[in-house]
Amino acid sequence: MKAEIRRLTHAQALERLPVRHSPLPEGSGPLSAATLQEANAVIAAKQPHVVSLNEICRNDLPQLAPAMGNGLSAFAPARRPDGTPVRCTNGDEYGNGLIFRSPAAGTVFSGQYATQDGGSEKRVYVCAEFADLVGCGTHLSTTGNVAMAQCKAAIALLRDRAVAGRQTFLAGDFNLKYAPLIGPDVQDCNAAPFFRKGDGSVQHVFAANLGYVRTEVTRMASTDHPALLVVLTRP
Repeated sequence: MKAEIRRLTHAQALERLPVRHSPLPEGSGPLSAATLQEANAVIAAKQPHVVSLNEICRNDLPQLAPAMGNGLSAFAPARRPDGTPVRCTNGDEYGNGLIFRSPAAGTVFSGQYATQDGGSEKRVYVCAEFADLVGCGTHLSTTGNVAMAQCKAAIALLRDRAVAGRQTFLAGDFNLKYAPLIGPDVQDCNAAPFFRKGDGSVQHVFAANLGYVRTEVTRMASTDHPALLVVLTRP
């Protein structure tokens, strides 16, 4: 069985499709009609099993969920230093999300990384756990050493499950590149049994106990990131 993870940066997954990347200090506005139309069109064309999302407003999720068959959705807001949610310009919560095509019940959990930069947006992860799969989405700091610490923490969070044989993935905008000339290398946060696939820039999918088929990168008109599709097989 093939599983596709699309990562949308305003919309991500076991395919990764960005709908927007560029965290704003005061939070962003809801997705525009053009962005939603493009995101829904790509989801309809590629038919991913999971979509992960960065830099969205909570109420953007219901506008993308029908294209995913209204399966399980999860959301976690980024946090301010005082612990309150970062807000979009319309007052809605701003953060990361996941949409699964499967309607199966799962346990949703989220958290804030212990290591943070000095900015006003505290980075978080959001996860959903099922009987046979656990998946997370995240958006890391723009400060290289902080992003590396957060990446290692995210892998550590999931590694026991992966070592035990659970099918596991972590998708997101890591603000880390593979083999860069300057700065930390995203590969340095990887740990067995995970492998990593990326878009040649800062978007990556880490997976364990899943087979790799292919990666597709497609330019998007409504975002500053391309769409990253990672196709995986499930045993």
